Amino acid sequence: MIQIAVTGKPNVGKSSFFNAATLSEAEVASYPFTTIDANHAVAYASCSCPCRELGVECSPRNSRCLDGRRLIPVELIDVAGLVPGAHEGRGLGNKFLDDLRQARVFLHVIDASGSTDEEGRPVEPGTHDPLEDVSFLEHEITMWLYGILERNWERLLRKAASEKLDMNRIIYEQLSGTGIGLEDIIEASRMIRTDIYSWKKDELISFLDELLKIAKPMLIVANKADLPSAAGNIERLREAYPHVVPASAEAELALRRAAEAGLIRYTPGEGDFEILDEGKLTDKQLSALEYIRENVLRVYGSTGIQETINRAVFDLLDMIVVYPVEDEHKFTDQKGNVLPDAILVPRGSKPRDLAYIIHTEIGDSFMHAVDARKGMRVASDHELEDGDIISIICSR
Repeated sequence: MIQIAVTGKPNVGKSSFFNAATLSEAEVASYPFTTIDANHAVAYASCSCPCRELGVECSPRNSRCLDGRRLIPVELIDVAGLVPGAHEGRGLGNKFLDDLRQARVFLHVIDASGSTDEEGRPVEPGTHDPLEDVSFLEHEITMWLYGILERNWERLLRKAASEKLDMNRIIYEQLSGTGIGLEDIIEASRMIRTDIYSWKKDELISFLDELLKIAKPMLIVANKADLPSAAGNIERLREAYPHVVPASAEAELALRRAAEAGLIRYTPGEGDFEILDEGKLTDKQLSALEYIRENVLRVYGSTGIQETINRAVFDLLDMIVVYPVEDEHKFTDQKGNVLPDAILVPRGSKPRDLAYIIHTEIGDSFMHAVDARKGMRVASDHELEDGDIISIICSR
């Protein structure tokens, strides 16, 4: 399962975002380091399920289908709040950074209203610049990796030069356990124009900045977007960074809980909700729901929570969804389940790649694949497309 880290300084709504995305019960409070141990829970990336198009009733196994939307599980990790100097051990520094090791992408929750300072303490709304929070988190993670490499850097350079070793592979070995691949390191090193064997501190830091953009991309969750001081900051964030989603974790949490209680009909990610029985709601509840509708949904189109998960998976990680089946005529597995599994695969994957994702033995015995929609055999070098329904034919 894809792991996604929810990061940010204390008291910006990080745990509220986590709870809203997963309907879990991580502790929420207005003081630093509410989250001390990383919380893990399941959220869902959402896409159209082929069941409506095909006119069939699906029976998902590894996912869910809700009104024609396939919900595919991903793991969210809510880690301890980060403060400046974490890479030197401030706050819960090193624990925070260790919790990020296996995450594929970072969701950086910030207080877009500017009502918390760099340590997460409450201040007058609009008096803190949230752009500073983005740059400090990027710096902290870069310096965490720098600390891993810097300890032995000069010795490693000498060893690589004398033994004619590949420096990219040496860096990969030093960063083992961080989830960073060799291909990411090679790509990032190409972006630094100077000879890798001559790198000093500045070049190494520049390299790590580039490496993180490739290996662990970041999406900015501009939380508390409904507060008056947030709008201008959100525009500035969008000008400075490519991936920014305005959000209100509190609004999403309120809507999900109201829907769970049967008070409203609401599907995560949608731009409105339906009140089912106004008589069951107090005046305070009705007022809160109207506030969400007017200040969140009508302004931004959604609460931003589902959009954040979807953009992390489908845009930053560039994944597509493929549906493997055994019977290409009925779109079923061997037990008769219709469209049983929705598999996230990297864009550009081939049928053999899908076979190995399903099971090593299936990959080893792969012969060819069939596009179930078209009823046609596809070549082994055929690039899978989003929404493909594929039957893998093996030698047995």
